[in-house]
Amino acid sequence: MDIQALVAAQRTCFNTGATLPLSARKAALKRLRAAITAREGDICAALKADLNKSATESYMCEVGLTLSELSFVEKRLAGWARDRSHLTPLAQFPAKSFTVTEPYGVVLIMSPWNYPFLLTMEPLIGAIAAGNCCVVKPSAYSPATSSVMRTILAECFPSELVSVVEGGRTENQTLLDQQFDYIFFTGGAEVGREVMSKAARHLTPVTLELGGKSPCIVDSTARLDLAAKRLVFGKLLNCGQTCVAPDYLLIQRQVKDRFLAYVKRWITVMYGAEPLDNDGYVRMVNRKHFDRVAGLIDPAKVIFGGRCDPDTLKIQPTILDHVSPDAPVMREEIFGPVLPVLTFHRVEEALEFVNARPRPLALYLFSQEKSTQDLFLRRAAFGGGCINDTIIHLATSRMGFGGIGHSGMGSYHGKESFNTFSHQKSIVKKSTLLDLPVRYAPYTPIKDSLLRLFLR
Repeated sequence: MDIQALVAAQRTCFNTGATLPLSARKAALKRLRAAITAREGDICAALKADLNKSATESYMCEVGLTLSELSFVEKRLAGWARDRSHLTPLAQFPAKSFTVTEPYGVVLIMSPWNYPFLLTMEPLIGAIAAGNCCVVKPSAYSPATSSVMRTILAECFPSELVSVVEGGRTENQTLLDQQFDYIFFTGGAEVGREVMSKAARHLTPVTLELGGKSPCIVDSTARLDLAAKRLVFGKLLNCGQTCVAPDYLLIQRQVKDRFLAYVKRWITVMYGAEPLDNDGYVRMVNRKHFDRVAGLIDPAKVIFGGRCDPDTLKIQPTILDHVSPDAPVMREEIFGPVLPVLTFHRVEEALEFVNARPRPLALYLFSQEKSTQDLFLRRAAFGGGCINDTIIHLATSRMGFGGIGHSGMGSYHGKESFNTFSHQKSIVKKSTLLDLPVRYAPYTPIKDSLLRLFLR
Protein backbone atom coordinates (compact mmCIF):
# COMPACT_ATOMS: atom_id res chain seq x y z
CA MET A 1 0.00 0.00 0.00
CA ASP A 2 1.21 3.49 -0.89
CA ILE A 3 0.67 5.17 2.48
CA GLN A 4 1.69 8.62 1.29
CA ALA A 5 -0.86 8.44 -1.53
CA LEU A 6 -3.53 7.20 0.88
CA VAL A 7 -3.02 10.14 3.23
CA ALA A 8 -3.07 12.55 0.27
CA ALA A 9 -6.33 11.01 -1.00
CA GLN A 10 -7.91 11.39 2.43
CA ARG A 11 -6.81 15.01 2.62
CA THR A 12 -8.36 15.67 -0.79
CA CYS A 13 -11.57 14.02 0.39
CA PHE A 14 -11.65 16.07 3.58
CA ASN A 15 -11.06 19.31 1.68
CA THR A 16 -14.20 18.69 -0.38
CA GLY A 17 -16.26 19.10 2.78
CA ALA A 18 -17.92 15.71 2.28
CA THR A 19 -17.47 14.72 5.95
CA LEU A 20 -18.91 17.91 7.39
CA PRO A 21 -22.72 17.53 7.07
CA LEU A 22 -24.32 16.05 10.14
CA SER A 23 -26.35 13.74 7.92
CA ALA A 24 -23.16 12.26 6.45
CA ARG A 25 -21.71 11.56 9.89
CA LYS A 26 -24.90 9.93 11.13
CA ALA A 27 -25.12 7.80 8.00
CA ALA A 28 -21.51 6.69 8.48
CA LEU A 29 -22.15 5.64 12.08
CA LYS A 30 -25.31 3.81 11.03
CA ARG A 31 -23.41 1.85 8.38
CA LEU A 32 -20.77 0.95 10.93
CA ARG A 33 -23.37 -0.31 13.39
CA ALA A 34 -25.03 -2.48 10.74
CA ALA A 35 -21.72 -4.01 9.65
CA ILE A 36 -20.60 -4.80 13.20
CA THR A 37 -23.95 -6.40 14.00
CA ALA A 38 -23.85 -8.49 10.83
CA ARG A 39 -20.31 -9.70 11.48
CA GLU A 40 -20.45 -10.30 15.23
CA GLY A 41 -19.68 -13.99 14.70
CA ASP A 42 -16.62 -13.19 12.59
CA ILE A 43 -15.36 -10.71 15.20
CA CYS A 44 -15.70 -13.22 18.05
CA ALA A 45 -14.02 -15.93 15.97
CA ALA A 46 -11.11 -13.58 15.27
CA LEU A 47 -10.73 -12.73 18.96
CA LYS A 48 -10.74 -16.44 19.73
CA ALA A 49 -7.97 -16.97 17.18
CA ASP A 50 -5.84 -14.07 18.42
CA LEU A 51 -6.28 -14.39 22.19
CA ASN A 52 -8.49 -17.42 22.88
CA LYS A 53 -11.26 -15.12 24.13
CA SER A 54 -14.61 -16.79 24.72
CA ALA A 55 -17.65 -15.54 22.82
CA THR A 56 -19.12 -14.14 26.04
CA GLU A 57 -15.98 -12.23 27.01
CA SER A 58 -15.60 -11.00 23.41
CA TYR A 59 -19.11 -9.58 23.42
CA MET A 60 -18.95 -8.18 26.96
CA CYS A 61 -15.58 -6.46 26.57
CA GLU A 62 -15.39 -5.63 22.86
CA VAL A 63 -18.45 -5.95 20.60
CA GLY A 64 -21.07 -5.01 23.19
CA LEU A 65 -19.17 -1.99 24.49
CA THR A 66 -18.60 -0.81 20.91
CA LEU A 67 -22.29 -1.04 20.06
CA SER A 68 -23.15 0.75 23.30
CA GLU A 69 -20.75 3.56 22.42
CA LEU A 70 -22.27 3.83 18.94
CA SER A 71 -25.78 4.14 20.38
CA PHE A 72 -24.69 6.80 22.85
CA VAL A 73 -22.92 8.90 20.21
CA GLU A 74 -25.63 8.60 17.56
CA LYS A 75 -28.33 9.86 19.94
CA ARG A 76 -26.35 12.91 21.05
CA LEU A 77 -24.30 13.90 18.04
CA ALA A 78 -26.60 16.68 16.83
CA GLY A 79 -26.43 18.44 20.19
CA TRP A 80 -22.65 18.15 20.42
CA ALA A 81 -22.08 19.50 16.91
CA ARG A 82 -24.19 22.64 17.09
CA ASP A 83 -22.72 26.11 17.60
CA ARG A 84 -22.61 27.27 21.21
CA SER A 85 -23.48 30.82 22.27
CA HIS A 86 -21.48 32.58 24.98
CA LEU A 87 -21.90 35.82 26.87
CA THR A 88 -20.10 38.77 25.30
CA PRO A 89 -17.93 41.04 27.50
CA LEU A 90 -19.25 44.56 27.95
CA ALA A 91 -16.09 45.95 26.36
CA GLN A 92 -17.00 44.18 23.07
CA PHE A 93 -20.59 45.42 22.92
CA PRO A 94 -22.45 45.16 20.59
CA ALA A 95 -21.46 41.67 19.39
CA LYS A 96 -22.36 38.00 19.44
CA SER A 97 -19.90 35.42 20.84
CA PHE A 98 -20.07 31.74 19.91
CA THR A 99 -17.94 28.64 19.31
CA VAL A 100 -17.94 26.53 16.17
CA THR A 101 -16.91 22.88 16.35
CA GLU A 102 -14.84 21.62 13.42
CA PRO A 103 -12.99 18.35 12.72
CA TYR A 104 -9.21 18.30 12.71
CA GLY A 105 -9.00 16.78 9.24
CA VAL A 106 -7.05 13.59 8.54
CA VAL A 107 -6.36 11.60 11.71
CA LEU A 108 -4.34 8.50 12.56
CA ILE A 109 -5.62 5.92 15.06
CA MET A 110 -3.04 3.38 16.24
CA SER A 111 -4.58 0.59 18.31
CA PRO A 112 -3.19 -2.25 20.47
CA TRP A 113 -3.59 -6.03 20.45
CA ASN A 114 -5.12 -6.67 23.88
CA TYR A 115 -8.62 -5.39 23.05
CA PRO A 116 -8.03 -5.08 19.33
CA PHE A 117 -11.62 -4.48 18.26
CA LEU A 118 -12.84 -2.21 21.05
CA LEU A 119 -9.73 -0.04 21.21
CA THR A 120 -9.84 0.53 17.46
CA MET A 121 -13.55 1.17 17.10
CA GLU A 122 -14.17 3.42 20.09
CA PRO A 123 -11.76 6.18 19.02
CA LEU A 124 -12.84 5.67 15.39
CA ILE A 125 -16.45 6.34 16.38
CA GLY A 126 -15.40 9.66 17.90
CA ALA A 127 -13.29 10.59 14.88
CA ILE A 128 -16.13 9.85 12.43
CA ALA A 129 -18.70 11.64 14.60
CA ALA A 130 -16.48 14.72 14.62
CA GLY A 131 -16.24 14.67 10.80
CA ASN A 132 -12.67 13.49 10.21
CA CYS A 133 -11.12 11.19 7.62
CA CYS A 134 -9.27 8.35 9.36
CA VAL A 135 -6.35 6.02 8.82
CA VAL A 136 -6.55 3.06 11.19
CA LYS A 137 -3.43 1.07 12.11
CA PRO A 138 -4.21 -2.06 14.17
CA SER A 139 -1.54 -4.07 15.95
CA ALA A 140 0.35 -6.73 14.01
CA TYR A 141 -0.02 -9.01 17.06
CA SER A 142 -3.78 -9.49 16.46
CA PRO A 143 -3.88 -10.34 12.74
CA ALA A 144 -7.22 -12.15 12.67
CA THR A 145 -9.06 -9.23 14.27
CA SER A 146 -7.21 -6.75 12.05
CA SER A 147 -8.38 -8.66 8.98
CA VAL A 148 -12.01 -8.63 10.12
CA MET A 149 -11.85 -4.91 10.88
CA ARG A 150 -10.36 -4.24 7.45
CA THR A 151 -13.27 -6.11 5.87
CA ILE A 152 -15.89 -4.32 7.97
CA LEU A 153 -14.50 -0.85 7.34
CA ALA A 154 -14.04 -1.50 3.62
CA GLU A 155 -17.71 -2.49 3.45
CA CYS A 156 -18.75 0.71 5.22
CA PHE A 157 -16.45 3.38 3.82
CA PRO A 158 -14.40 4.30 0.76
CA SER A 159 -10.68 4.26 1.49
CA GLU A 160 -10.45 8.04 1.16
CA LEU A 161 -12.79 8.31 4.16
CA VAL A 162 -11.62 5.42 6.39
CA SER A 163 -8.83 3.00 5.61
CA VAL A 164 -7.02 0.23 7.48
CA VAL A 165 -3.25 -0.14 7.15
CA GLU A 166 -2.00 -3.52 8.33
CA GLY A 167 1.59 -4.50 9.04
CA GLY A 168 4.30 -4.01 11.62
CA ARG A 169 7.11 -1.61 12.39
CA THR A 170 7.77 -0.59 8.80
CA GLU A 171 4.19 0.51 8.31
CA ASN A 172 4.16 2.22 11.71
CA GLN A 173 7.25 4.23 10.85
CA THR A 174 5.94 5.17 7.42
CA LEU A 175 2.66 6.34 8.90
CA LEU A 176 4.38 8.40 11.59
CA ASP A 177 6.48 10.10 8.92
CA GLN A 178 3.30 11.49 7.34
CA GLN A 179 1.70 14.73 8.41
CA PHE A 180 -1.58 14.03 10.15
CA ASP A 181 -3.85 16.56 11.82
CA TYR A 182 -4.27 14.41 14.94
CA ILE A 183 -2.81 11.14 16.24
CA PHE A 184 -4.56 8.85 18.70
CA PHE A 185 -2.32 6.11 20.10
CA THR A 186 -3.09 3.30 22.52
CA GLY A 187 -0.21 1.10 23.63
CA GLY A 188 2.97 1.00 25.67
CA ALA A 189 4.92 3.97 27.00
CA GLU A 190 8.03 3.23 24.93
CA VAL A 191 6.20 3.40 21.61
CA GLY A 192 4.11 6.28 22.96
CA ARG A 193 7.27 8.36 23.36
CA GLU A 194 8.22 7.63 19.77
CA VAL A 195 4.74 8.61 18.56
CA MET A 196 4.96 11.88 20.46
CA SER A 197 8.45 12.56 19.13
CA LYS A 198 7.38 11.97 15.54
CA ALA A 199 4.24 14.07 15.98
CA ALA A 200 6.30 16.94 17.37
CA ARG A 201 8.07 17.37 14.03
CA HIS A 202 4.75 18.42 12.48
CA LEU A 203 3.35 19.98 15.68
CA THR A 204 0.59 17.37 15.49
CA PRO A 205 -1.56 17.08 18.64
CA VAL A 206 -1.76 13.63 20.20
CA THR A 207 -3.75 11.55 22.62
CA LEU A 208 -1.70 8.85 24.32
CA GLU A 209 -3.54 6.05 26.11
CA LEU A 210 -0.74 4.17 27.84
CA GLY A 211 -0.73 2.09 31.02
CA GLY A 212 1.37 1.61 34.12
CA LYS A 213 1.29 -0.22 37.41
CA SER A 214 -2.25 0.32 38.66
CA PRO A 215 -2.49 -0.44 42.39
CA CYS A 216 -5.31 -2.18 44.23
CA ILE A 217 -5.47 -1.08 47.86
CA VAL A 218 -7.48 -3.06 50.41
CA ASP A 219 -7.82 -1.88 54.00
CA SER A 220 -9.17 -3.63 57.09
CA THR A 221 -12.66 -2.14 56.71
CA ALA A 222 -13.26 -3.64 53.26
CA ARG A 223 -15.79 -6.39 52.66
CA LEU A 224 -13.03 -8.89 52.05
CA ASP A 225 -14.92 -11.65 50.24
CA LEU A 226 -16.57 -9.26 47.78
CA ALA A 227 -13.35 -7.29 47.34
CA ALA A 228 -11.49 -10.49 46.47
CA LYS A 229 -14.16 -11.49 43.96
CA ARG A 230 -14.00 -8.11 42.22
CA LEU A 231 -10.21 -8.03 42.28
CA VAL A 232 -10.02 -11.47 40.64
CA PHE A 233 -12.47 -10.35 37.96
CA GLY A 234 -10.42 -7.25 37.12
CA LYS A 235 -7.03 -8.94 37.37
CA LEU A 236 -7.84 -11.97 35.24
CA LEU A 237 -10.10 -10.37 32.64
CA ASN A 238 -8.31 -11.01 29.35
CA CYS A 239 -5.77 -12.88 31.52
CA GLY A 240 -4.42 -9.62 32.91
CA GLN A 241 -3.72 -8.18 29.46
CA THR A 242 -5.67 -5.03 30.25
CA CYS A 243 -4.17 -1.56 30.54
CA VAL A 244 -6.22 -0.87 33.69
CA ALA A 245 -5.83 -4.30 35.28
CA PRO A 246 -4.95 -4.21 38.99
CA ASP A 247 -1.19 -4.62 38.70
CA TYR A 248 -0.29 -5.21 42.33
CA LEU A 249 -2.06 -5.56 45.67
CA LEU A 250 -1.43 -3.31 48.68
CA ILE A 251 -3.17 -4.99 51.61
CA GLN A 252 -3.39 -3.95 55.26
CA ARG A 253 -1.31 -6.46 57.23
CA GLN A 254 -3.94 -7.64 59.69
CA VAL A 255 -6.31 -8.85 56.95
CA LYS A 256 -3.81 -10.17 54.41
CA ASP A 257 -4.12 -13.86 55.12
CA ARG A 258 -7.93 -13.80 55.21
CA PHE A 259 -8.09 -11.78 52.02
CA LEU A 260 -5.68 -13.99 50.07
CA ALA A 261 -7.70 -17.05 51.07
CA TYR A 262 -10.73 -15.43 49.45
CA VAL A 263 -8.69 -14.53 46.36
CA LYS A 264 -7.56 -18.13 45.92
CA ARG A 265 -11.12 -19.38 46.31
CA TRP A 266 -12.54 -16.99 43.74
CA ILE A 267 -9.84 -17.83 41.21
CA THR A 268 -10.85 -21.47 41.53
CA VAL A 269 -14.56 -20.68 41.33
CA MET A 270 -14.14 -18.59 38.17
CA TYR A 271 -11.51 -20.60 36.30
CA GLY A 272 -11.48 -24.05 37.88
CA ALA A 273 -8.85 -26.01 39.74
CA GLU A 274 -6.79 -26.26 36.52
CA PRO A 275 -7.12 -22.96 34.60
CA LEU A 276 -4.58 -24.16 32.03
CA ASP A 277 -7.16 -26.76 30.94
CA ASN A 278 -10.01 -24.24 30.84
CA ASP A 279 -10.86 -23.54 27.18
CA GLY A 280 -12.33 -20.17 28.15
CA TYR A 281 -9.13 -19.01 29.84
CA VAL A 282 -7.39 -16.39 27.68
CA ARG A 283 -3.78 -17.01 26.64
CA MET A 284 -0.83 -14.67 26.27
CA VAL A 285 -0.87 -13.04 22.86
CA ASN A 286 2.46 -14.50 21.67
CA ARG A 287 5.61 -16.31 22.80
CA LYS A 288 7.55 -13.11 23.41
CA HIS A 289 4.91 -11.82 25.81
CA PHE A 290 4.52 -15.27 27.39
CA ASP A 291 8.26 -15.48 28.11
CA ARG A 292 8.36 -11.95 29.56
CA VAL A 293 5.46 -12.54 31.98
CA ALA A 294 6.67 -16.03 32.93
CA GLY A 295 10.08 -14.53 33.68
CA LEU A 296 8.53 -12.23 36.29
CA ILE A 297 7.41 -15.18 38.41
CA ASP A 298 9.84 -15.79 41.29
CA PRO A 299 9.27 -19.42 42.38
CA ALA A 300 10.38 -18.55 45.92
CA LYS A 301 7.49 -16.06 46.22
CA VAL A 302 4.70 -18.16 44.70
CA ILE A 303 1.88 -19.01 47.12
CA PHE A 304 -0.68 -19.89 44.43
CA GLY A 305 -0.38 -20.98 40.79
CA GLY A 306 2.94 -20.38 39.09
CA ARG A 307 2.71 -22.98 36.33
CA CYS A 308 3.10 -22.09 32.64
CA ASP A 309 2.36 -23.98 29.42
CA PRO A 310 4.53 -22.79 26.51
CA ASP A 311 2.58 -24.94 24.05
CA THR A 312 -0.69 -23.12 24.71
CA LEU A 313 0.90 -19.82 25.87
CA LYS A 314 -1.17 -19.98 29.04
CA ILE A 315 0.03 -18.90 32.50
CA GLN A 316 -1.78 -19.91 35.67
CA PRO A 317 -3.29 -17.19 37.84
CA THR A 318 -0.35 -16.61 40.18
CA ILE A 319 -0.02 -14.88 43.55
CA LEU A 320 3.41 -13.74 44.76
CA ASP A 321 3.73 -12.94 48.46
CA HIS A 322 6.45 -11.12 50.45
CA VAL A 323 7.41 -9.15 47.33
CA SER A 324 10.03 -6.44 47.63
CA PRO A 325 9.13 -3.01 46.21
CA ASP A 326 12.24 -3.15 44.02
CA ALA A 327 11.69 -6.72 42.74
CA PRO A 328 11.63 -7.17 38.92
CA VAL A 329 7.87 -7.78 39.00
CA MET A 330 7.43 -4.32 40.57
CA ARG A 331 9.59 -2.49 38.03
CA GLU A 332 7.40 -2.91 34.95
CA GLU A 333 3.75 -3.26 34.04
CA ILE A 334 2.96 -6.96 34.33
CA PHE A 335 0.19 -7.27 31.72
CA GLY A 336 -0.49 -10.85 32.74
CA PRO A 337 -2.11 -13.02 35.44
CA VAL A 338 0.53 -12.42 38.11
CA LEU A 339 -0.40 -10.59 41.32
CA PRO A 340 2.41 -9.34 43.60
CA VAL A 341 1.33 -8.72 47.19
CA LEU A 342 2.72 -5.98 49.43
CA THR A 343 1.48 -4.90 52.85
CA PHE A 344 1.03 -1.67 54.78
CA HIS A 345 0.25 -0.81 58.39
CA ARG A 346 -1.41 2.62 58.04
CA VAL A 347 -3.36 3.80 54.99
CA GLU A 348 -1.05 6.83 54.80
CA GLU A 349 1.81 4.42 54.04
CA ALA A 350 -0.12 3.03 51.07
CA LEU A 351 -0.74 6.56 49.80
CA GLU A 352 2.96 7.40 50.10
CA PHE A 353 3.89 4.20 48.27
CA VAL A 354 1.59 5.02 45.34
CA ASN A 355 2.62 8.67 45.11
CA ALA A 356 6.33 7.79 45.14
CA ARG A 357 5.90 6.01 41.79
CA PRO A 358 4.88 7.11 38.28
CA ARG A 359 1.23 8.09 38.11
CA PRO A 360 -0.85 5.02 37.20
CA LEU A 361 -3.65 4.76 34.67
CA ALA A 362 -6.01 3.39 37.33
CA LEU A 363 -6.30 3.02 41.09
CA TYR A 364 -8.66 0.71 42.95
CA LEU A 365 -9.51 1.20 46.62
CA PHE A 366 -11.52 -1.23 48.73
CA SER A 367 -12.55 0.48 51.93
CA GLN A 368 -15.77 1.25 53.80
CA GLU A 369 -14.12 4.23 55.51
CA LYS A 370 -15.13 7.54 53.90
CA SER A 371 -12.07 9.37 55.20
CA THR A 372 -9.83 6.78 53.52
CA GLN A 373 -11.79 7.08 50.28
CA ASP A 374 -11.43 10.88 50.37
CA LEU A 375 -7.74 10.59 51.16
CA PHE A 376 -6.99 8.66 47.97
CA LEU A 377 -9.43 10.61 45.80
CA ARG A 378 -7.89 13.95 46.77
CA ARG A 379 -4.25 13.08 47.40
CA ALA A 380 -3.33 10.32 44.91
CA ALA A 381 -2.77 11.19 41.24
CA PHE A 382 -4.08 8.61 38.75
CA GLY A 383 -6.06 8.48 35.53
CA GLY A 384 -9.30 7.07 36.92
CA GLY A 385 -10.52 4.17 38.98
CA CYS A 386 -13.06 2.64 41.31
CA ILE A 387 -13.96 2.55 44.96
CA ASN A 388 -14.92 -0.99 45.98
CA ASP A 389 -14.62 -2.41 42.47
CA THR A 390 -12.20 -2.72 39.56
CA ILE A 391 -12.17 -2.01 35.81
CA ILE A 392 -15.77 -0.86 35.39
CA HIS A 393 -15.05 2.88 35.39
CA LEU A 394 -14.04 2.63 31.72
CA ALA A 395 -17.22 0.79 30.68
CA THR A 396 -19.32 3.92 30.29
CA SER A 397 -19.81 6.51 27.58
CA ARG A 398 -20.83 9.14 30.14
CA MET A 399 -17.35 9.74 31.56
CA GLY A 400 -14.03 10.33 29.86
CA PHE A 401 -11.23 7.82 30.19
CA GLY A 402 -7.54 8.64 30.06
CA GLY A 403 -4.23 8.75 31.86
CA ILE A 404 -2.01 11.28 33.56
CA GLY A 405 1.76 11.64 33.48
CA HIS A 406 3.45 8.36 32.53
CA SER A 407 0.07 6.71 31.97
CA GLY A 408 -0.88 9.02 29.11
CA MET A 409 -2.55 12.24 28.12
CA GLY A 410 -5.94 13.13 26.73
CA SER A 411 -9.32 11.50 27.19
CA TYR A 412 -12.03 9.74 25.22
CA HIS A 413 -15.38 7.88 25.44
CA GLY A 414 -18.71 9.46 24.55
CA LYS A 415 -18.61 13.25 24.30
CA GLU A 416 -14.94 13.26 25.25
CA SER A 417 -14.19 11.27 22.08
CA PHE A 418 -16.07 13.83 20.00
CA ASN A 419 -14.18 16.65 21.75
CA THR A 420 -10.83 14.90 21.31
CA PHE A 421 -11.21 14.80 17.54
CA SER A 422 -12.69 18.32 17.27
CA HIS A 423 -11.31 21.84 17.38
CA GLN A 424 -13.35 24.60 19.01
CA LYS A 425 -13.20 27.87 17.08
CA SER A 426 -14.03 30.91 19.19
CA ILE A 427 -15.83 33.58 17.15
CA VAL A 428 -16.93 37.15 17.89
CA LYS A 429 -19.40 38.53 15.35
CA LYS A 430 -19.20 42.28 15.82
CA SER A 431 -21.98 44.66 14.88
CA THR A 432 -21.21 47.33 12.29
CA LEU A 433 -23.93 49.65 13.58
CA LEU A 434 -21.88 50.99 16.48
CA ASP A 435 -18.13 51.31 17.05
CA LEU A 436 -17.05 52.34 20.54
CA PRO A 437 -13.94 54.59 20.33
CA VAL A 438 -12.44 53.62 23.69
CA ARG A 439 -9.98 51.05 22.27
CA TYR A 440 -8.51 53.34 19.63
CA ALA A 441 -5.52 55.68 20.06
CA PRO A 442 -4.93 58.39 21.03
CA TYR A 443 -5.67 57.34 24.61
CA THR A 444 -7.07 59.93 27.00
CA PRO A 445 -7.93 60.02 30.70
CA ILE A 446 -11.61 59.48 29.83
CA LYS A 447 -10.77 56.39 27.74
CA ASP A 448 -8.55 55.13 30.55
CA SER A 449 -11.42 55.51 33.04
CA LEU A 450 -13.82 53.70 30.71
CA LEU A 451 -11.36 50.86 30.14
CA ARG A 452 -10.98 50.43 33.90
CA LEU A 453 -14.76 50.33 34.21
CA PHE A 454 -15.11 47.64 31.51
CA LEU A 455 -12.07 45.51 32.37
CA ARG A 456 -12.46 44.49 35.97
